[in-house]
Amino acid sequence: MTTNYSIFRQKVESLIQQSNYISRDLSWLQFNYRVLDQVKKPERGVLERLKFLAITASNLDEFFMIRVGSLYNYIDYEKQRLDYSGLREEPFRATLLEGLHEFVAEQNNIFSKELTPLFSNENFSIANIKDLSDSEKSEVSTYFKKTVFPMLTPMVSDNYRTFPLLMNKVLFFGIVTMDEFEGKEQKKISFVQIPQNLPRFYEIFRENEIIFVPIEEIIREYIHKLFRNVEIIATNLMRITRNGDFTLEESEDIETDFIEELKRKLKTRKTGRVVRLEIEPNASKWMIRRLMDIWEIDTFNIFENNKILDLTGLWQIINHSAFKYNLPPSKKLVEPLSMRDLQNENIFQTFKKRDVLLHHPFNSIEPLLKLIETAAEDPNVLAIKITIYRLAKDSRITAALLKAVENGKHVSALFEIKARFDEENNMGEAKKLQNAGCFVIHGIGTLKTHTKMLLIVRKEGEKVTRYVHMGSGNYNEDTSKLYTDIGFITTKEYYANDVSEFFNAITGHSHPRKYDYLLTAPTDMREQLLTLIEKEAKNASAGLPSGIIMKMNSLQDDKIIDALYKASGAGVPIKLIVRGICCIRPGRKNLSENITVISIVGNFLEHSRIFYFHNNDDPTVYCGSADAMVRSFDRRIESLFLFVDKRCKKEAMTILDFNLKDNVNSYLMQEDGSYVKVEMEGKKAFDSHKEFYNITDEAVEKTKLF
Repeated sequence: MTTNYSIFRQKVESLIQQSNYISRDLSWLQFNYRVLDQVKKPERGVLERLKFLAITASNLDEFFMIRVGSLYNYIDYEKQRLDYSGLREEPFRATLLEGLHEFVAEQNNIFSKELTPLFSNENFSIANIKDLSDSEKSEVSTYFKKTVFPMLTPMVSDNYRTFPLLMNKVLFFGIVTMDEFEGKEQKKISFVQIPQNLPRFYEIFRENEIIFVPIEEIIREYIHKLFRNVEIIATNLMRITRNGDFTLEESEDIETDFIEELKRKLKTRKTGRVVRLEIEPNASKWMIRRLMDIWEIDTFNIFENNKILDLTGLWQIINHSAFKYNLPPSKKLVEPLSMRDLQNENIFQTFKKRDVLLHHPFNSIEPLLKLIETAAEDPNVLAIKITIYRLAKDSRITAALLKAVENGKHVSALFEIKARFDEENNMGEAKKLQNAGCFVIHGIGTLKTHTKMLLIVRKEGEKVTRYVHMGSGNYNEDTSKLYTDIGFITTKEYYANDVSEFFNAITGHSHPRKYDYLLTAPTDMREQLLTLIEKEAKNASAGLPSGIIMKMNSLQDDKIIDALYKASGAGVPIKLIVRGICCIRPGRKNLSENITVISIVGNFLEHSRIFYFHNNDDPTVYCGSADAMVRSFDRRIESLFLFVDKRCKKEAMTILDFNLKDNVNSYLMQEDGSYVKVEMEGKKAFDSHKEFYNITDEAVEKTKLF
């Protein structure tokens, strides 16, 4: 059997390597390895390393819910799916889950062997009950008795009771007991779900140390109190992840008729199917066999962990107030280059003087917030229109829009209520605005609104001036401190005309003419980008200067990839900066020899999208919210805007230049889809996440990309 499996693996690996595309899901796994690589860096403090470890765990949860869940939609309903790797459903499932097992093993190994021994340096530890003093055990016992015990509900599964509904991503115990029935001993399974509204760790304060006792270990210690006079055979901690892929329109490889069929079937489901079972080692084999049968899973879906189950619980330690000085301090934000001589101006006058590029998180989002808040109060502002995808909690944007409505201004807000995992928050914020009198639109049919646009209409004397903001990031003041994003503010009429047309199209029944300075999806963004790529190929073939640089989160659209392959063959130098999923194969002979791909993973989440075309030494540069993905082009309302202002265009080019120079946070993609850390090789360290704090007009002026 080992020989047969070895032959199977060789055949699978051969198919994967023959394909001209990298599998989206296998590429994502490589991305999470790059995040995990941050945990290994000894120059980072322990808490910072724990932060990145918790991020990898959160990433993994979402991946199982959405991407593994999507795969099971095909398997469960016996639909065919051919992955970019060339593999069908079952071979791909085996390959993907095998890779995920290897990742989880590496995750747990780093936590137990590299991080845990360092906890004492930060004056904390994670301990079990046996590690506590008698007085501390008494304290924990009181906590269990008064707080935890009343909240616990054992749920037995037997011939008389239906199998209990176990919640997604929640820790619970599976308890195997022995009972006597009609003179025969009989095993039963009961489940005890750990309350979600209790802290993951009980905190004990010693003189120079904080002891974090996992809530599950407290419950395990006293679990017998829930099963009096019953023999407990096994007590095993576990956690399940369910299929959460219900935003079916966003599945890139799914057929329209299958979407409708799945929607009908999913309506009958109370919960998503189980796609992962995390469990302690040496768990009851009898219980595991039963759970495998009930949930229709196999050993590929079972992940053992002998340390902390659910590493996302580490956030309680990472964010603990006692350690707030143990994390690296935030650097002082710098003023946007184009605003450094305009700080005492009225906010409207500032943006009338010149176009402004904001580069977050190095530049604050404050100028934008101040613009919206001032507009809400200004008697000359007539209307505010905005698209909203994700908002901060206690959002200043929402507060400003509410104030604007209160002050009698027309406010239109397109809220995307299908923003994954933010649906509830967005619905609540949208309802607030709607109740106040704001004109709220909840998306356009099956399309997800992902574009980021703001339009403020202000009467100034006999004229009306329109203030426009477009960008790559959400209107979220919290994430603006964590993500690299671009915001662009202008009062130029040619932008305002396009943006006004765009709002009319998405809020009404307008069918706009072709935009002059916007590329939009799902209308013609892909086609326009393909035209720009083909133009570079023609220039290269004619011996003219050419070049393409694209910075994005993900590259997955096969039509864009094929066009880049063709341009590479024509001699166009192509540099791609792709943070996460990248399905192109760089450096393959006779296919992509002129294509290089880097990924930057560091202190900030790379989130800006910039598309640069050399255009015979007259660069064309677009920026916006869209990645090169099927969903971005076909199933989302997206936009990219053209830089006209030479200064702002140069700033965008400098962002690309700094990214390409980065030899601290950069990983180089190999032909086989793996990544290697870019080494400095005697060069001076260039960390783009630090260098942007020191950017100067002179550096921008000198920027030349090809």
